[in-house]
Amino acid sequence: MNTTILLFLLQDGITNGAIYALLGLALVLVFAVTRVILIPQGEFITFGALTYASLSAGQVPGTIRLAVAMGVVAFGFDLFTSRKSLQARRVLRAFTVNIVFPLAIWGVTLALAGHQAGVAVNITLSLLIVAAIGLYLYRIAFQPIAHASVLVLLIASVGCHLALQGFGLVFFGAEGQRAPALSSAVLTLGPLRFTGQSIAVYAITIALIVGLWLFFGFTLYGKALRATAVNRLGARLVGIRTSLSGQIAFLLASVIGAISGILIIPITTLYYDTGFLIGLKGFIAAIIGGLVSYPLTAVAALVVGIVEAFSSFYASNFKEVIVFTLILPVLVLRSLAAPAVEEEKD
Repeated sequence: MNTTILLFLLQDGITNGAIYALLGLALVLVFAVTRVILIPQGEFITFGALTYASLSAGQVPGTIRLAVAMGVVAFGFDLFTSRKSLQARRVLRAFTVNIVFPLAIWGVTLALAGHQAGVAVNITLSLLIVAAIGLYLYRIAFQPIAHASVLVLLIASVGCHLALQGFGLVFFGAEGQRAPALSSAVLTLGPLRFTGQSIAVYAITIALIVGLWLFFGFTLYGKALRATAVNRLGARLVGIRTSLSGQIAFLLASVIGAISGILIIPITTLYYDTGFLIGLKGFIAAIIGGLVSYPLTAVAALVVGIVEAFSSFYASNFKEVIVFTLILPVLVLRSLAAPAVEEEKD
């Protein structure tokens, strides 16, 4: 170990920590608004990354077919829910969101398949596809049981994770994929060498964090999400549609997950199930933040990334064990600090 190696490890840890920070913030957002522990966040990472890789290779990703199918199911749910008071305006809105939107994305994807559409177009299409999947996932799996216990929501989340992981295997196969970098620029600062991809990670992470801060602090929908997170029943009493809040939360989480995957796939090879492990590290940061605090989650994510980098240097075989062990003292301290609650008797 010398100064140069130390700087390289810190650089690698901060880069990974920035990705984990985005994932941790998305998990905290979803849990605060919907009480769902979003285990399928890893699949949003995988779908975003591998969809981008498929589009870059000139192929039509299977995720667009999944988005269309889920949109049809979501449209059927909307019709069934409002069957007693069908209104043309409501039906038209549901048809546009659930049918027209994914079909339009599919049409654009088919038109551009096989052509060199450019990095920006491929990223945009990838984000739209994964955003649609996230939106419909909440409508199909979680909105009908929004008032269930956290345990029931967790079981549903595990089921969604397993189903989406299976779809990932069907769509992308067992082989890993890589994608072109967002930028080929290189910046040298002393012994450190910053690639355009790592600079993009830092810039996009900061931009998203600032964007989320502005969204929650200065927009009507952001304030509605905050109100829903503070008091779900109170938000409903003042006219906030908690179902819409849940849809927005899942939409933001899926977009953040897809962006994280697109940032990762030029750096390392991703497989259909890789996103789950990456999402778990974001989950560790979210747990350290108590699934409540955004700043603490971001700081914890950087710590997780740095610990992972140093663990890979000193004990690479036990890297994952060391990283996941970070959660144990936090859980012990929180259990000791939590007030005692008597078990309910039948």
